[in-house]
Amino acid sequence: MTYDKRNTVIALLALLGLFGVGAVLSIWWTVGNTSFLAGGRVAVVPLRGVITDEAAFTKALDGFREDPGVRAFVIEIESPGGTVGASQSIFEAIRDLRDDDERPVLAWMGDVGASGGYYAAVGADSVYALPGTMTGSIGVIMEFPNAEEFFRKVGVGWEVVASGEHKDLGGYARALSPEGREILEEVVGDVHEQFVEVVSENRNLDRETVLGLADGRVFSGRQANELGLVDGLMTLPETIALAGRMAGLGTDPRTVRPREPRVSLFDLLGGLSIGDARTWIASLAPLRPSAPRLLFELR
Repeated sequence: MTYDKRNTVIALLALLGLFGVGAVLSIWWTVGNTSFLAGGRVAVVPLRGVITDEAAFTKALDGFREDPGVRAFVIEIESPGGTVGASQSIFEAIRDLRDDDERPVLAWMGDVGASGGYYAAVGADSVYALPGTMTGSIGVIMEFPNAEEFFRKVGVGWEVVASGEHKDLGGYARALSPEGREILEEVVGDVHEQFVEVVSENRNLDRETVLGLADGRVFSGRQANELGLVDGLMTLPETIALAGRMAGLGTDPRTVRPREPRVSLFDLLGGLSIGDARTWIASLAPLRPSAPRLLFELR
């Protein structure tokens, strides 16, 4: 082999090596750890805070779902609930993983896993909690402000042009009419029935039993265990150990978690779009009073 050919081969090998390292780092950056390099692991996917959007959670779950190094999943829940749509979407993502994948899917609830947080949890194979976990709160709430009297006192008029009688239903410039209240109560009742059905089907409890628990009350983890709402009482490390045993990884399995998102000034100046920044900032904000909305939320 001539000197020039040897240098070309060396350069190509170096280029391939750099490409391989880049691919590994890319996966590590996306998933949060290179579980495929270290043997089987348990993916711990957090669901924290008020649930207003499912995108970050489902993205993390889908990423681990595609990772062959992940042998089991633990959904770590610290949430009082949130909006109906986001809670249902997260439940569907967890349930689809449970039904379509042979790997164990366990849910664990810490200080609080109530309402929408509990709704999400029942999508797993099994649900665990601490004795003092605040859970349950199986119910639906719709809320919106009524500023009609305030506007009247300060002399502010509020004009509405709508295409139908009920298009502005729940607008804060006027009180609910009896007919409007009946319409919204029917919506709340229907979504409440959906919650009852989900708990009944996924916890193997008859509908009447769930209805007796579904008046919005909260339960301790120990009460929930006695009522069949959870499968047992244990800590997060114990739940991870159980997932490890179920996956054949032993009682002290390696774990992998999603990388926490970070937004720096450099990101804002160097490529993060204004839309991305607004989405990120909005995700940090609490639920704000607005138009009528349905909530699975602990109150």
